[in-house]
Amino acid sequence: MARQDASDLAHSLGRQAEAACRHYLSSGRREGGYWVVGDVRNTPGRSMYVRLKDSPRGRAGKWTDAATGEHGDLLDVIRESCGLVDFKDVADEARTFLSTPPPELEAREHQRQSPVPHGSPEAARRLVRMSQPIHRTLVQAYLRERGITDLRGTGNLRFHPRCYYRPDEHSPTETWPAMIAAVTDLDGKITGAHRTWLDPCRRDKAPIDTPRRAMGELLGNAVRFGTASDVMAAGEGIETVLSLRQILPDMPMVAALSAAHLAAILFPDTLRRLYIVRDNDPAGDGARDSLIERANAAGIEAIVISPSLSDFNEDLRTLGLDALRMEARLQVAPQDVAHFMALAA
Repeated sequence: MARQDASDLAHSLGRQAEAACRHYLSSGRREGGYWVVGDVRNTPGRSMYVRLKDSPRGRAGKWTDAATGEHGDLLDVIRESCGLVDFKDVADEARTFLSTPPPELEAREHQRQSPVPHGSPEAARRLVRMSQPIHRTLVQAYLRERGITDLRGTGNLRFHPRCYYRPDEHSPTETWPAMIAAVTDLDGKITGAHRTWLDPCRRDKAPIDTPRRAMGELLGNAVRFGTASDVMAAGEGIETVLSLRQILPDMPMVAALSAAHLAAILFPDTLRRLYIVRDNDPAGDGARDSLIERANAAGIEAIVISPSLSDFNEDLRTLGLDALRMEARLQVAPQDVAHFMALAA
């Protein structure tokens, strides 16, 4: 991203400084013309001051931590409070926030929005915009319970504290916390959303009949982690793909959300090698065979990565990170091991 683009984003965030602070620095509070919090990572306290309005002494959104001498703007707040590493992810998160109405306008804007068909791509986009970053939320706790702690490049995952769930058309609507995953096309446009409803008491899926549901246009599209160029991995489930990213954190990956959709994913024009992250079941075998045939027809090398148990998240949780690393090392091309694999701690 050009420096001017970053500056424009920071200025746009500054114009919504208080809304940004309430969103990303929720442990703090407003005191006069400042937002006061413990530090840039949203720790409770009073050491850090964020300017909420432009003044001769500085622009809105600028902050200083009196305890450490650190200072910066709201892009730094997003990076630290969300645990992001790549600036692209910071910028994507900032743009997502800026597309969301400020909290004090949200209720009125909701009334003004024209209705959209249930389950449509526009309904999915609205759901994603209404959600928040996963850092320090139930989503992060849920993933940690599954051994998934490295969340670099997961800007397409969001948290909604009260996501609607209706068992069927004859049942009343319930609300549960949910992990929201943005489904995007090859250009990054949101075409759908996947919801995983969560139980806040058990850090597990909610005790409902169908705790996972997708909406929008899914065929060919996927939940994307990282930007694919010549190498990409593709699997079915979000947790499956994120498990493999624990030891291949820099390899771009996509979660297609089902075996049928995995078989139909679209390939970037630049793709030269595709890793097929297989689930160990008949549906996974069918997706594998279809993808191999399609990849070969497009001149793309296809390499299958298979788990020891039912899927890679079960391998991670049951066998451990070192065993998962050994599995991948034996199945991934040597040049990609050298380029993408994280060193053992």
